[in-house]
Amino acid sequence: MGVKSVRFNSDEDKALKALTDAFHMDTSGIIKKALWELYEDVQDAAVIEAFEVREDVGDTGFAPIDDLLDESGS
Repeated sequence: MGVKSVRFNSDEDKALKALTDAFHMDTSGIIKKALWELYEDVQDAAVIEAFEVREDVGDTGFAPIDDLLDESGS
C-alpha cells in the first residue's frame, strides 16, 4: 500500500467535508470511492466506444425478446 499526499484548496476541502458527512466515510474512503467511480466511467466509455465502432461497420443487430428469453436454446 502506498501513501499519497493531496493538497486541497478551501473549496475542495469544503466539498470533501460535505462528502465525508453525507457518506459517513473518512477522507481516504471518499477519495478511493471517487477514484473507482471515475475508473468505472473510463471503462464504460471504452466499452461504448468499441460498440459504436462495431455498430458503424454493421457488426451489431437486434434480436426479439422471445429469442433472448427462450430457455430451450434454439
